[in-house]
Amino acid sequence: MQTVGIIGGAGFIGSYITKIFLEEDYEVKASSTHIGNKSRYEHLTTFVNAENLRICALDVLNEQQLRHFVEGCDILVHAGTPFKLDVKDPQKELFEPTVMGTLNFLDAISKSKKLKKVVFVASVAAWNTSFPLNPASCPAGHVFSEQDIPYLNEQDHPYARAKYMADQVVRKYIVSHPDLPYEITTVSPTMVIGNPLSSRTDSTSTGIQYLIKNKIPANPFMEMVFGSDAMFSMVDVRDVAEAVFQAATTFGIHGKNYLIANESYRVSDISLMLNHQPPINEPAIVYDSSLAKTDLGIAFISAKETLNHCV
Repeated sequence: MQTVGIIGGAGFIGSYITKIFLEEDYEVKASSTHIGNKSRYEHLTTFVNAENLRICALDVLNEQQLRHFVEGCDILVHAGTPFKLDVKDPQKELFEPTVMGTLNFLDAISKSKKLKKVVFVASVAAWNTSFPLNPASCPAGHVFSEQDIPYLNEQDHPYARAKYMADQVVRKYIVSHPDLPYEITTVSPTMVIGNPLSSRTDSTSTGIQYLIKNKIPANPFMEMVFGSDAMFSMVDVRDVAEAVFQAATTFGIHGKNYLIANESYRVSDISLMLNHQPPINEPAIVYDSSLAKTDLGIAFISAKETLNHCV
């Protein structure tokens, strides 16, 4: 039985990743930054094969904890960076755990003797920090793919910039370590949509779904989203988990960063569909996931089905 360590394994996306690895008969170590609060991870114990699950305390800024977590893992999935829109101190709330945490993680895996595969769950922000808007330099109708040069705007939201910077750290690490004994692969989803597997109410992803459904401009980011009626690319959380699993168990894809995306609808149409009404406008492809379909075999759930599935 192989062991997979999942940083952030009790979060919105992480829970689905934990679930799929347990179903596939892996021994799973899932991390929690709040080990004393069982309500944050107790839902994991209801999964199939939960007897193969261990919950481990982990703060990615704690190098000793990281080294202990990495030890003995055949596969590591890093899905543990914070997703926050309302922040008071971007440095402490976003940049340190995201960028410094990634640096600490890379240092920890460099000492592993058993590791075969590492998967980072990044973000569309690794390709475009202005998401869901396009960079001003892009022509109308531009479709993003892995052939694009990643775009950074220093004025964009701190979360997006932190995710971009963390991915650049990974890119530099891969280039500077050409003879790694393990593969590193990244998946970069657009807006992740779906139902949480836990009863937690603090998920930013499901919070955004609620705000769009009810047309609530609760913060400057959502004000921008509603004001521009942006074309919003979405992807089902179940597809993200499948992409992570396939990236973790497929070899010969070292160094790749896959866009994980589905159709884009205008925010006004997403609001309609979340309220079980038909969209007014047709969808468009703004982010191309052809490479993920080819290399990882992902058959994406349609955005309409995803939105209809949400409660």
